[in-house]
Amino acid sequence: MATDLTAPDTVARPDVASIQRRTLRLLFTTQIIGGIGVTIGIAVGALLAARIAGTAVAGVAQSAGVVGAALLAVPVTRIMARHGRRPGLVLAYAVGAVGGLLVVLAAATRWVPLLFLGMLLFGGGTAANLQARYTAVDLAEPARRGRQLSLIVWATTIGAVAAPNFAALADRVTTGWGLPPLAGPFAFSAAAFVLAAVVLLGLLRPDPLLTARRLAAADTPAADRPSAADATATAVAAEAPAADGAGRPAAASVEVRAPRGAGMRAAWSVVRGQPAARLGIAAVAVGHLVMVAVMAMTPVRLGESHADADVLRLVGIVLSLHIAGMYAFSPVVGWLTDRLGRRAVILGGVGFLLAACAVAGTAGHHTPRLSVGLVLLGLGWSGTMVAGSTLLSESVAASVRPSVQGLSDLIMGLAGAGAAVVSGFVMQFAGYPVLTLLAAVAAAPLVALALRPVPTGAPDEEG
Repeated sequence: MATDLTAPDTVARPDVASIQRRTLRLLFTTQIIGGIGVTIGIAVGALLAARIAGTAVAGVAQSAGVVGAALLAVPVTRIMARHGRRPGLVLAYAVGAVGGLLVVLAAATRWVPLLFLGMLLFGGGTAANLQARYTAVDLAEPARRGRQLSLIVWATTIGAVAAPNFAALADRVTTGWGLPPLAGPFAFSAAAFVLAAVVLLGLLRPDPLLTARRLAAADTPAADRPSAADATATAVAAEAPAADGAGRPAAASVEVRAPRGAGMRAAWSVVRGQPAARLGIAAVAVGHLVMVAVMAMTPVRLGESHADADVLRLVGIVLSLHIAGMYAFSPVVGWLTDRLGRRAVILGGVGFLLAACAVAGTAGHHTPRLSVGLVLLGLGWSGTMVAGSTLLSESVAASVRPSVQGLSDLIMGLAGAGAAVVSGFVMQFAGYPVLTLLAAVAAAPLVALALRPVPTGAPDEEG
């Protein structure tokens, strides 16, 4: 996969706009498929875990999926850094499919350790969906990064909004096949992940990340290019792009093959020295933490006041509204991110998160009000995710960008996993209102971080 950077520029420059359009169409399709797979599992995961292992452990089981997505981000982004986006995305979906099948087996055997392992691997589907948003901006024009990233986030809406309602249908169909209750949705999830992996394996060509590196190398004057050996051996952790007059990072020279030093340690060094990157990671992680903490226990909350015959239907409706808040308005969020600036949208997202905690926490067993709170929760997540991811991607050099993006997803996943673990115990011993209060407290510090003065010439400084 390596390219000799010292070779003469005899290859015609590819049509970047055409490649980007094709990439966006393909990612849009696979996000729909993957969104169905991920969301069906989320809709019934806590209920299945509660029935097999108890309510307190339900949060732990949900967190296993979040941890799996976080941990898988490390090998996936390492593969992407060396070989491109396609093999990393395919691997993540394949691991998610294996996890879904193990959850089905765990439901049939009622073996709790197997359930945890299955949920851990099931996180591969989430890891693939999250990494797809970064794939969308590899070849994006700087002025359209927020919108094109948000388009891929929005694509998940089509599958994810309908998926919770498919859970009941999948459960009825597979129960007739002899599978235990709540196991069938995970079988459907595994099939969706396999389909997404096959589509990407066959059609994501040329690879957008490798194309971006090749173009950047071709744009570098021959006298300034490193030798192929130097490009492979030299770490670029300290490399930071300069900002142009509009406050966006200027194009940087990027080797086609990622340097061996551009791993998680190098990514951490970059983030420590770049305030904009730190804010981007914090926004993504805090928004995800609050969303997971409240959302994961909402099905259990509904189960406290409704009969088993109604709870799946109500969970489907409430989570569909929540997911609509997460994804349906993301194109608007992306447009605002490009128009108003990354920090302004991050602050708006935090405002929605705080409002969501207040509404959901005071809803009692009033399902319509709880639904409003979950919609606000989704809107807050969308603001912090889209603006934070865009800010992070443009704040670091392209040569270390996959590793920094992987570090962000790792931190985000671990934050969400911690929230999911704690949420089960808080739900059992203190109740849902206390859970939403603690989630609001966790979101508040992000306001102070986003309001800190921007250093002169920082990559995130808006014109």
